[in-house]
Amino acid sequence: MARKVIIDAGHGGVEPGAVFEGRKEKNDTLQLAFDLGSALERRGIQVEYTRVNDVYDSPYEKAAIANRSDADFFISLHRNAMPVPGTASGVETLVYALDGEAGHLARNVQEEVARIGWNDLGVRERPGLVVLRNTKMPAVLIEAGFIDNPEDNALFDEKLAATADAIADGVVMTFREQEQMQPSTGEEPGFYMVQTGVFRRREYAEEELRELQERGYPAFLIAKNGLYYVRAGAFRNLENAIAQERKLRQQGFATFIVRT
Repeated sequence: MARKVIIDAGHGGVEPGAVFEGRKEKNDTLQLAFDLGSALERRGIQVEYTRVNDVYDSPYEKAAIANRSDADFFISLHRNAMPVPGTASGVETLVYALDGEAGHLARNVQEEVARIGWNDLGVRERPGLVVLRNTKMPAVLIEAGFIDNPEDNALFDEKLAATADAIADGVVMTFREQEQMQPSTGEEPGFYMVQTGVFRRREYAEEELRELQERGYPAFLIAKNGLYYVRAGAFRNLENAIAQERKLRQQGFATFIVRT
């Protein structure tokens, strides 16, 4: 299945965003948006943009553009600023909520961007931002350094392409993990699956998944209806599923056999 990302270059037109010594946020974000788009396309991902020139759309209009795109992810690009110039440095990624696919995408992107030398300010919740709240797909907003910090500006210019590649790598990693969570055999009819847990938070499900895999079980995740299901094998034969369940119970797992 083709994957698609819609990229939002923050601000534009009459809204320049943060400005420092003549440098305007709206120009930096558009430049990064084009580099990110190219990086994603090189990785086989379709790309759309909320803007490709110096025009202004409100956050509500940008969310509506994104929702019409039928994209898998929404990525909004911005630059940060402080009341006192030069007092902060680094990249942070904002999400509506830390859990779910948006939170996972944000963590993957943030980790990849930090690898290339940006100060890592982490992932934070910002539920009040319209482009995060009103988009129907998982959405993140990346603050790519502080425009009022000359060192961050130098790093932005020097590592523009590398930053775009890092964001793209985080996106690709998230798509791949989604595919791993939903193996083709996992939901095919006629299987008996040994389930060890159902979680609302992905990180808890991943913790149990790692434990099972470290013990040698063919464990996988399935994400469905906002929940994460951890399963330790899919069997055509019920007796094999029962044997697996018995073994897991002896090791302290709360198991349940699911028939598809």
